[in-house]
Amino acid sequence: MKLKLLILGLIVAFASMAQTGINFDKTNHNFGKIKKGIHKSVVFNFTNNNAKPAVIEFANAECGCTQPEYNQKPILKGQTGNIKVTYTAPFSGVFKKRVTVKFAGVKEVTELVIEGEVIL
Repeated sequence: MKLKLLILGLIVAFASMAQTGINFDKTNHNFGKIKKGIHKSVVFNFTNNNAKPAVIEFANAECGCTQPEYNQKPILKGQTGNIKVTYTAPFSGVFKKRVTVKFAGVKEVTELVIEGEVIL
């Protein structure tokens, strides 16, 4: 059963990569335990495997405590780019925040997820 799930997961991953032509090194990051009021950042790197240059149209966070930063310059085929996501820990407790990334000319969006636990 685990092998079937693994194979299915790989098929889905390769299918989505083939559709967008943009491959993120990771789309999830767990900060673990962080102190309240602290800013924590992670960089999500991606490679453009498309023939056309990749341009980030937008990267929207689901709340004001999460801030994505990115460059809108075109990333040529084979080159890499990144999106830096900074989380400000406003409340104690477990969190899971999403950043929706849309590339120009690509129908599908990519969802980046950060999570962790804010402690006092």
